[in-house]
Amino acid sequence: MFENLNWWEIGALLLLALLIFGDRLPTVINDGLRMVRNLRNMARNATGDLSRELGTDIQLEDLHPKAFIRKHLLSEEDEQALRKPLQSMYDNLRSDVTGVHEELKDVAKAADLRTNGARPATATGGAPAPAPRPSYDDAT
Repeated sequence: MFENLNWWEIGALLLLALLIFGDRLPTVINDGLRMVRNLRNMARNATGDLSRELGTDIQLEDLHPKAFIRKHLLSEEDEQALRKPLQSMYDNLRSDVTGVHEELKDVAKAADLRTNGARPATATGGAPAPAPRPSYDDAT
């Protein structure tokens, strides 16, 4: 939960909590921890009841609908058959998005050069290439 926070941010959060709750802070922390413990116990009891009813071993992570279906209804071959067409679509989409991203970076770089007044040099190392003309009519 706190893996994205550094020590300064955690310290600032603790200071903020101290300012908001004051001397009630230990009581608030105790109540919060008690609530988390109760939620964990309820989840453990629910998984135990579900395991007993279904006659199979179910972990808390298995309660997610995708994980439940994957573990209890699909075989490995069925899962691979479902993933194969989706994986190829994903790979194609990812390559297309990467291409568009690269093109956008090139356009942004060209626009930045243009706004800064510099002109990119030609590939032969000669004189700079003429600035591209705008595609719109200046009279409008």
